[in-house]
Amino acid sequence: MAIRRTFTKTEWESKVGYCRAIRVGPQIFVTGTAPVNEDGSVHAPGHAFAQASRCLEIITQALAELDATVADVVRTRMFVTDISRWEDFGNAHREVFNDHPPCTTMVEVKSLIHPDMLIEIEADAICQADQS
Repeated sequence: MAIRRTFTKTEWESKVGYCRAIRVGPQIFVTGTAPVNEDGSVHAPGHAFAQASRCLEIITQALAELDATVADVVRTRMFVTDISRWEDFGNAHREVFNDHPPCTTMVEVKSLIHPDMLIEIEADAICQADQS
């Protein structure tokens, strides 16, 4: 079975040794995705909805590179630094997944890799058409 990987070339991928997403047969696993701009800066510091939206935009791009869409996502995990902002995070999630909601988890964590980051999101997908 073929294994396909996609990268976003963030500084952390090479420093830590991981890829953005990996596809094995019909399954895709998207690593924890932080709200970063293409230049590596933190996207929208202090804005929960905007940061969650950026994470989901990056995830959507990674899925597309592996021939999948958000409709294929079966599970997401949201790691947030302030659970009291759950509605903002949740609203961004709902905007992307409203027509095909996955299972999800949202948990509060002490901190993320950069102090301006409020959220990091993981996603798992199972594609209808196996491209093994």
